[in-house]
Amino acid sequence: MSAHVLSNTGVMLGRSIRHVTRSMDTIITVTIMPIAFMLLFRFVFGGAIQTGSGNYTNYLMPGILLIAISSGISYTGFRLFNDMQSGIFERFHSMPIARSAVLWGHVLTSLVSNAISVVVIIAVGLLMGFRTSAGVLEWLAVAAILALFTLALTWLAMIAGLAASSTDGATAFSYPLIFLPFISSAFVPTATMPGPVRAFAENQPVTSIVNAIRALFDQQPVGTDIWIALGWCAAILVIAYAFAMRVYRRKVA
Repeated sequence: MSAHVLSNTGVMLGRSIRHVTRSMDTIITVTIMPIAFMLLFRFVFGGAIQTGSGNYTNYLMPGILLIAISSGISYTGFRLFNDMQSGIFERFHSMPIARSAVLWGHVLTSLVSNAISVVVIIAVGLLMGFRTSAGVLEWLAVAAILALFTLALTWLAMIAGLAASSTDGATAFSYPLIFLPFISSAFVPTATMPGPVRAFAENQPVTSIVNAIRALFDQQPVGTDIWIALGWCAAILVIAYAFAMRVYRRKVA
């Protein structure tokens, strides 16, 4: 990005962040549901689930973080849809600013708001018994995976926000994404699942991402999971970005 684009993106980021801070209920809502799932699985279902690990909260944490991000990006689609409907995009485009800066402002806001949610959930997890032996490098690797995952889903949210004809359409796409961790290794080992379900669970993006983060938290070898996780995230990001920019160019043409 040129200095001009970076400067414009910074302005758009500041604008979006101000909107988020004025309605903190969005971040609160995003964090409450994953925390409720964590409480439910830890204290209601946890005694009946055998994972082979001593601390079920540790086992849960990666999947809970992915659910929080999947939930959080729905608000990105909602904010973008509102901007499209309000006519603010036309006003921005009449000014001497980079057109891509408007979208990137929303994307970076998604990164910031989801990072806040992740930090809050980890803090609550620590109160519930979450423990990790991860060092600085492992934490940086976890942060990088979560950031890439957030970016990939955020660009999917961009497509929904740009193409939707209603508020429901701009947010409903996130529901299958929130459900996806339930058919993965996030809550139970995939070996306990029936054949077809197990095949799906072991070959969808969330399982490799969860396994990689869990191994990093436990300072265990990540094997190929981390490369599969990064590959999934990168592929989704590239494809979603290309489609989002195509829809955006049609909208502003």
